[in-house]
Amino acid sequence: MAGAIHLEIGAPAARVVLDRPPLNILTVEALRELDRALRRASESPGVRLVRLEARGKVFSAGVDVADHVGDALPAMMEALSTLFETFEAIPQPTVALVHGAALGGGCELALGTDLCLASERASFGQPEIRLGVFAPPASVLLPRIAGERRALGLLLSGETIQASEAERYGIVNRVFPEGSFEADAEAWLGRLLELSGSALKLAKRAVRACRGLPLGEARTLANRIYVEELMRTRDAHEGLRAFLEKRAPSWAHE
Repeated sequence: MAGAIHLEIGAPAARVVLDRPPLNILTVEALRELDRALRRASESPGVRLVRLEARGKVFSAGVDVADHVGDALPAMMEALSTLFETFEAIPQPTVALVHGAALGGGCELALGTDLCLASERASFGQPEIRLGVFAPPASVLLPRIAGERRALGLLLSGETIQASEAERYGIVNRVFPEGSFEADAEAWLGRLLELSGSALKLAKRAVRACRGLPLGEARTLANRIYVEELMRTRDAHEGLRAFLEKRAPSWAHE
């Protein structure tokens, strides 16, 4: 795929790469292109995981400031909204691999994915407040991930935090040494890809569907997804049989 985004589709994982170094600035067209790439990746047969990464030393310095003003603003807001609706709709787990600075819209991309792996040199921040504005996607996502008090601390100060602190906040799942980041991330993702694609999708769906519901309603819905959807898949029965028969499971190629 030509342009700002590079897409590689190959089961069991698809790679979506921000390809506008050195800063991987997100223009309106780049946001639209990223949305198309994510949707194409998620709709491809055999893809069980969608990776989001970047070329160069910076993950992304965010959305082009010029697109926040004047006649460009409505198109930028629409493209941003559509992109985060796509993040929410993708059935497979999505994983951000962040090796450098993820600021503004770049940080929001990491927040939009289900999981985030970071190099120890990675950093995260929402500096929009310093320009007299705020970050709409982060205002929704960051409190859910890090808690309201920590989210407000980042959103109101514009502070940038390092990967180790982002891990404590829940923004990052794992931090790996800079020198072995690629190998460590590949190994971590490899273990995820050894699992059932249908189980990964439905586990994610249960978490997303139950979010914000009262406890009783959430429990009922999770149970229904388990019985009516998961237990109708081949992989659920294969995994349970394999455990009882003391052998490795053979997952369906979905």
